[in-house]
Amino acid sequence: MPKYPPHPGRRAAVVTGASSGIGLATAQALAEAGHPVVLGARRLDRLESAAAEIRGAGGEAVGLALDLTDDLSIDEFAAAAEAELGPIEVVISSAGEVFPVATLDVDPDDFTQQVQLNLLGAHRLVRALGPAMVERQRGDIVFVTSDVVRLLRPSMASYVASKHALEGLARAMQMELEGTGVRVGIVRPGPSSTEQGLSWDPAIVDEVLAEWGRWGLMRHPGILRAADVAATVMTVVSAPRGTHLTLIEVEPEAPIGGIE
Repeated sequence: MPKYPPHPGRRAAVVTGASSGIGLATAQALAEAGHPVVLGARRLDRLESAAAEIRGAGGEAVGLALDLTDDLSIDEFAAAAEAELGPIEVVISSAGEVFPVATLDVDPDDFTQQVQLNLLGAHRLVRALGPAMVERQRGDIVFVTSDVVRLLRPSMASYVASKHALEGLARAMQMELEGTGVRVGIVRPGPSSTEQGLSWDPAIVDEVLAEWGRWGLMRHPGILRAADVAATVMTVVSAPRGTHLTLIEVEPEAPIGGIE
């Protein structure tokens, strides 16, 4: 019978994009399940408040500034995370940002920055923390992507491109790390209730939604809560050894009673 490294008693976790939305909900779910958690994002005030709430509820958490568009910030964050909580056993890459700009309209510098945030920064972080997991022969890395990988959406040029690339990276890592004790999972959520899109101009929102409707991408008004996606991430992380959940796609349920 094959032998699988057991989960250690203390599985410290890192969550990016943890100041709001899916990242915050995931950090809270991990802490509730007993994981010491490092929350990473650019808005340090929010992180510190969230970490304090987790500690107040009996969990163990610390908030550390993280800018995934800044290489030095990523390197310092990875080192500080291990200094604060010890060996990191779980990495949840959930940071992301999206702007409603078409491919021929987006400024190339803005496109590059979005790819840096959604893809290149994610790679740099797992490159910093992943080798030690392989050496210890245990760990979980989960990439939160998007259903734009399956259902392409117009007017989201850099987001669509970077999320496709992120899943390609994750799939290659699954192959490369097979047999090391380190599992790489993908959680692919559909439309979610987060802060993404709140800064969009209402007129632009109407234009984008109309365009999505033209391509049949707005089948019903259901929307996922951040906690719903976090629960899916927890399913991946808590799977028993010997089980590798490579991809879970989670979509909002349609309202009961029909679709208008």
